[in-house]
Amino acid sequence: MKLTKKLQITEAQQAIEVLVAAAPQLSKGRLKDAMNKGAVLWRRGKQNKRLRRAQADLLPGDSLELNYDEQLLQRSCEPAVLIHEARGYSVWFKPAGMLSQGNEWGDHLSLLRFAELHWQGKRQVFLLHRLDREASGLVLIAHTKQAAAAFSLMLQQHKIDKEYRIEVKGQLSDELIAKAALSTALDDKACTTEFELESYSEERRASIVRVKLITGRKHQIRRHFAQAGHPVMGDPAYGSGNKNEQGLMLQAVKLKFICPFRKTAMEFELPANLLQIQI
Repeated sequence: MKLTKKLQITEAQQAIEVLVAAAPQLSKGRLKDAMNKGAVLWRRGKQNKRLRRAQADLLPGDSLELNYDEQLLQRSCEPAVLIHEARGYSVWFKPAGMLSQGNEWGDHLSLLRFAELHWQGKRQVFLLHRLDREASGLVLIAHTKQAAAAFSLMLQQHKIDKEYRIEVKGQLSDELIAKAALSTALDDKACTTEFELESYSEERRASIVRVKLITGRKHQIRRHFAQAGHPVMGDPAYGSGNKNEQGLMLQAVKLKFICPFRKTAMEFELPANLLQIQI
């Protein structure tokens, strides 16, 4: 079952009672579960947030939005792993199947919510960059507005190096290997994907490639390699003949930057036990 309800509140009452009346096909238990998983949005004037407390008091003029997707709310995935913790930021491993952040349909399967719960709401969490839901790897999260602003500026200035490892269909030509970059415009915007061949498996008929993004367009790695005739293995959206039981073979394996506060060089590599793609 999938439904959306947009509700204007005309009299003071509790949130769960409003939702029960608006969606009688859903039990109170299912509605409370949906609230807990971030599927109910609340607005009052300029304030807006996910409403998780069933007994929250609503006032006339408030609005609620319920986005209920039974299939999505029942999904699960492996937990995220904290790789490094500092005062202003942390580095996490996001598993495949987990969103970087939630959407209107909920946030229970998102890295940002996982981190928020890890610190029991005692630390702020600001997402600095994203990984596709199907991808896995290292993600940087800020914990103060100052850190979020500093790291966001560093990302804009390309002062944070991010490396990825992918497995793509087929054997790269000598010409493509020598070129070492894909630069076809995406969405009418210039972008460049630099890469280096690590190995080729005749048995799998696939190549393992290390990648560095110079820009960050949507699905840039996946689209560039699909256009080059070497789609990422397991990619559900781009390419053909690249199905893979292990899922999308794309991982963010390294982060490198100068800490904006301590001015020390920081480098993080994905631990061997979390590597999906082995050379």
